Amino acid sequence: MRLLYSIIWWLILPVALFRLYWRGRKEPGYRRHIPERLGFFPDTVPAKQRIWIHAVSVGETRASEPLIRALLSRFPECQILLTHMTPAGRVTGHDLFETEKRFNRLIQVYLPYDTNTMMRRFIRHYGPCACILLETEIWPNLIRQCVKNQVPLALVNARLSERSLKKGQKIRSIMNEAARGFSLVAAQTQTDAQRLKQFGSENIVVTGSVKFDIDPPASALAKGEKLRKLIGNRPVLMCASTRDGEEVQILDALEKLDTQALMLLVPRHPQRFEEVAQLIETRRIPMIRRSVLNDFSGKPISPDTRILLGDSMGEMFMYYAACDIAFIGGSLEKLGGQNLIEACAVGKPVLIGPHTFNFEAITVDAIREKAAIRITTATELMQQANDLLTDKTRCREMGHNAQQFAKKQHGATERTLALLAPLIESTAS
Repeated sequence: MRLLYSIIWWLILPVALFRLYWRGRKEPGYRRHIPERLGFFPDTVPAKQRIWIHAVSVGETRASEPLIRALLSRFPECQILLTHMTPAGRVTGHDLFETEKRFNRLIQVYLPYDTNTMMRRFIRHYGPCACILLETEIWPNLIRQCVKNQVPLALVNARLSERSLKKGQKIRSIMNEAARGFSLVAAQTQTDAQRLKQFGSENIVVTGSVKFDIDPPASALAKGEKLRKLIGNRPVLMCASTRDGEEVQILDALEKLDTQALMLLVPRHPQRFEEVAQLIETRRIPMIRRSVLNDFSGKPISPDTRILLGDSMGEMFMYYAACDIAFIGGSLEKLGGQNLIEACAVGKPVLIGPHTFNFEAITVDAIREKAAIRITTATELMQQANDLLTDKTRCREMGHNAQQFAKKQHGATERTLALLAPLIESTAS
């Protein structure tokens, strides 16, 4: 079965390369560093101990931050090899770890496509002492080559939705072999652990989500205050990490609502910024883009402006700091939802849609703690937001609940590091 998987990879390789070129029309980063995706990498300065962490895109890269900083502190002579699959993830990593890169404590490359040849070349080139995969990144040939080259493997912040479990069961033989390759698995919840056990994973420990250990940077909060001053006293509803198909529903509901609130709309993917801007302009809804506000030293945002389009990367904490309520996208459509933890950490009441299978346990817990409210449609989203914005006491209480909820979840990084340290130390002995 895995041989068939490998053959399929080689057959679709031309399609994968064409897809990079095609996506590069809107996001030029897809056309850069293509040799890395094929297993050809730049020369590097030798490192005494190189710990490989794979964070596929933006969310995983942000989640990896507290763990990476903990590893750099625990192992001062180590170098982090941080791999990605998307340009947005790579840019996020560069912004988060600019200082570490300057002092050669961290390097970034794209993960090659999952063929035995490319993965073998990658591992032999960089010689990592351990490989740490985040969340749901299970690549059969990557795992096989790590096992063959005696590179210990860990899956951390691991989660597995019911939908992913059903998909995995269709290729059970591949998944079982991959699961047996992990030396340890640090699962987010007991439910995730139980699902992972069905594929034969052993040494599974529930550690919680490291995403809760991300503290809002003071600089981002300060920028949020500046942005809020430009907005003025108007209430602000943020629609964060929205996906294709959701903006149309949200704009339809907004046009039907008579409100003085400003909508802060932040699409999930940067390549869609222009597309969403055109949606708004077509409807002739007064809009301003964050990109024209520069350092927030200009004129206040006009009271006639109904939408502030967040067309920037790496500023989510700033946006959360500037809003009163946050709706978390990817949940109106059947996309599984996005991370609500950052909004909670800043103390913002959360609204979230019906489709949250990627973050179900955390979402249910947040609702139970009265930090979040589940809505089913964009119309209900606007109604609930309007009710909260006009009831300042309730809004304030929900924000407090959200912040306390986030604080109670802290500690996953420390627990995960305690599991990883013996694995890494064993390779140095």
